[in-house]
Amino acid sequence: MNDYGIPQDAVITIAGTVGVGKSTLTQGLADRLNFRTSFENVEHNPYLDDFYKDFERWSFHLQIYFLAERFKEQKRMFEYGGGFVQDRSIYEDVDIFAKMHEEQGTMSQADYNTYSELFDAMVMTPYFPQPDVLIFLECDYEEVIERIRRRGRDMEINTDPEYWKKLYDRYEAWIDNFKACPVVRVNINEYDLFEDPSSLDPVIAKIKHVIDTHRQVDPR
Repeated sequence: MNDYGIPQDAVITIAGTVGVGKSTLTQGLADRLNFRTSFENVEHNPYLDDFYKDFERWSFHLQIYFLAERFKEQKRMFEYGGGFVQDRSIYEDVDIFAKMHEEQGTMSQADYNTYSELFDAMVMTPYFPQPDVLIFLECDYEEVIERIRRRGRDMEINTDPEYWKKLYDRYEAWIDNFKACPVVRVNINEYDLFEDPSSLDPVIAKIKHVIDTHRQVDPR
């Protein structure tokens, strides 16, 4: 246990739409809990820049890359014995990103079916280790757009805002039906890591309560 009473073998995953602050919260929680971090590798992604230029050409390649990378990372965290805060979950890709591209015609039906079958074979089994809790970050759509603008990544700023709106709406629908592991919903206005790091303490208390409750029902 750490000072907050959260088991040192726990795995905490953070989910939410692009720009909502997953990476910042990942680092903030890891620092306070003395956990390791697991960040999405954006800088060395061989498909990301091409994807933003041509969704239809590169959506399938990008999703396969993400699936492989997230699967390896999930395996690594649990083999290490837990104690991680993870930036983005493996579950978001199939139900949000891939499905959205299939529905809007930027991923073919055949590619989507192939991707979904691969995802199910890799992830939807009793042997795949699930996080102890998924933190879903919530905020207003306008705030998401402002955060994307402030982050300053050209490939995101130059993307049609309608894409971000569709993504935002899909996240809202997805979390209402998410069942893979317990969920803690956190509004980004509940804490301020820059001005008041202690404002994260109530969020950590929520996480502890959910993990404790779940482990009493389904102990590892």
